[in-house]
Parts: sequence; C-alpha cells; structure tokens
Amino acid sequence: MGRPAKFEPAAAVGVAMDVFWRQGYGATSPQGLADELGIGKGSLYNTFDSKHNLFTQALLAYSALRATALVEMLDGPDPVRPKLRAVVEEMTGFGDHRRGCLVVNAIAELAETDEAVTEIGNALFDRIEEAFRETIAHGRSTGELTGHQPPADAASGLLATIIGTSVLVRAGGTSQRVQRIVDAAIEVL
Repeated sequence: MGRPAKFEPAAAVGVAMDVFWRQGYGATSPQGLADELGIGKGSLYNTFDSKHNLFTQALLAYSALRATALVEMLDGPDPVRPKLRAVVEEMTGFGDHRRGCLVVNAIAELAETDEAVTEIGNALFDRIEEAFRETIAHGRSTGELTGHQPPADAASGLLATIIGTSVLVRAGGTSQRVQRIVDAAIEVL
C-alpha cells in the first residue's frame, strides 16, 4: 500500500491552473509541475495519472470559475451596458494581467490535436454566449440597448471580441487598442 498523499488535490489543481496559464501546456514539464506543487513526480502521477489529466482538470476548474464570475457580474438590477463592458474586460484580463484567457490559450495551442481541450473550450464558449444573449435580450426589452442585431448574433460578436481581445492581451496589445475594441463591441449593442 502506498503512502497517503500529503497535499490537497483540489489545491494542486488550482496551482497547476496558474502554472499552465503562465507557461502553456507544452512548456510545462511534469517535473516543473511537481516542483511548483511541492510534491514528487510519483505523487503527481499517482494522483492525476498524467500531465494531460491534470491539465484538463485545471481547464475545467478555470471554466467553472469563469462561468460563476460571468453569472455574478451579469446578475442584478444594474444597467446592462456597463455590466457587459465589465465582463468583456474581466474575461480578457484587460488591465489585470497579460495572460489572456487560459481556455483561449489552450485552444490556440492544442485544439487541432486535443479533443478534450476543444470540448472544454466550446462548453465554456456556449455558456458565455448564452449569458450574453440573455443579457442583451433583457437590455433590448428595457430599451437600454437599441442595436439592430438579433441578441444571439450580438452575443456571438461579444464572444468573438473576448476571444480575439484575449489573444491581443496575451500578445502585449496596447491598452488603447484593447479599449477601442471593447468600446466598439459594446457600442453596437
């Protein structure tokens, strides 16, 4: 019988999420993960089976955090336009960090070869797009938003803005450029 784990797996997933977010999947070695987690490589494999399994758990944890934050930010009686702007800025990392979105980064790196990453990304994108559609429809029903696109199309546009702007943030895009993109996306609603 093996020794019991001396670390909390859920906390390890959170640390791994940060490591993968900073470095990407390919540049993160199992030994590097073990070092960051403060455990041996054997414990890493005994608990998570593989680097890939830990990566997918980290993506799922990130997606759950993003979905929860999205709902919380869009909930409530505040005006719709500022809430949507705040969500777009938050989800791209604008002003907070230069890492972009972990899921967007993972898809850019692995989508062609990793079905699990593609599925996790598409599930998160579906949740984001649906939340945007509902919020835009609400804003239209109250007269706050007066754009002419159907809410589903406008929601797709905001999702594309998040994905593209996240890449720009990761690439070191200027604050002025990112702000112009966000302003344009919110203005047409």
